[in-house]
Parts: sequence; structure tokens; C-alpha cells
Amino acid sequence: MSRKKASSLHFVLLFVVMLILIWSLIKPEEGYKVWLMEVSPSLLVLIFLISRYNHFRLTTVSYCLITLLVILTFIGGHYSYSKVPLFTWLKDYFDLKRNHYDRFGHFLKGSMVIVILEILLRKTALLKSKTTNFIALCITLAIGAFYEIIEWASTKIGKEGKATKDFLGMQGDIWDSQLDMTFLLAGSILSLLFTKILYKELEKPR
Repeated sequence: MSRKKASSLHFVLLFVVMLILIWSLIKPEEGYKVWLMEVSPSLLVLIFLISRYNHFRLTTVSYCLITLLVILTFIGGHYSYSKVPLFTWLKDYFDLKRNHYDRFGHFLKGSMVIVILEILLRKTALLKSKTTNFIALCITLAIGAFYEIIEWASTKIGKEGKATKDFLGMQGDIWDSQLDMTFLLAGSILSLLFTKILYKELEKPR
């Protein structure tokens, strides 16, 4: 794909993200405080990527993954992770104990390992190898663990009010953090099986 075509596709991805963002902003289910708590990490990432686009441009593979993850967050912010309608329907239909959108989200967030791997290959002296894959996996898990710590800290700062409980979305599961990390790990390992797609993009003239 030529640089011009890639830029056009990146613009389309950004346009889709902005449309979902506007939709997410319209009367979020749990109010704007919970919405901001849920989507602020994605907003910061978007601002950073847009500001650095002309200086450090990622591959289309990475931008597609980021688009997916950002949209996932915006949907969760609009409904709150524990109340996304499709997964509430699945919960009722299969008589599940909880809405599993949060689990699904953490699994997909494992694909972030591909983006991290690209950054390592392009901005460090590391080469394509199992060691580099492992380092990318460790960084992905570290980011996930840091977010879980932020969630825990919010219970202390927010004094476990309604907004804090909606932000956490634990749904009474005492092992919520551990299972979130397990699903993130599973998603990351599965994503690493598709690194050849990233490598092909990196080998193309930039």
C-alpha cells in the first residue's frame, strides 16, 4: 500500500473513531463522570497519536488495532462496561452470573502487544525474535496491571461512591482484577501468533 493510500485509510479510521466518540458522548448511561473515567486513557492516546502522526507514523495494522480498542472503550464508556446491551442479553439468555463485556474487552486489549512490538522494533535496537515478543508481552501485561492499580486507587480516592463502583464494574466478583489480567494475557499470546502480518507491513517501503 502506498503512503498516500495508507494516509487516506488512516483518515477514514480516525473519522470512524470520531463518529463513535460523538455517539458515546450523547447521554451516557451513568453520567459524564463515569464516562470520562472510562474513556480518558483512550482520549489521551488519540491526542498523542494525532500530534505525532507526521513525526512517527505507525503501520496500518497498528492503527486498525488501536481503532478497535478505542471504539471498544467508547462503547463501554457510553453504557458502562457492566451494562453493554448485547452482553446483558447474552447474560440473560445463557443465565450467566455477570455481563462479560469487560472480560471481552480485556481479551481484545491483548492485541495491544502488536502495537508495542512495532514500537520496540522501530525505536530500539531490538530485532525480530522470540525475546522481543516476550518483552512486548511483558510490557502489555505491565500496562494492564498499572490500569488495575488505578482502578484500585479510585476506590480509595473516590471513597467507593456510585461513580467509582460503576467505573470498576466488578459486579460482585472478588477475582475481577485477576481474571481481567488472565484474559489480557490470553489475548496477548493469541495476538503474537499474527506477528507476521505486522512484519510484512514493516518490510514495506515507508
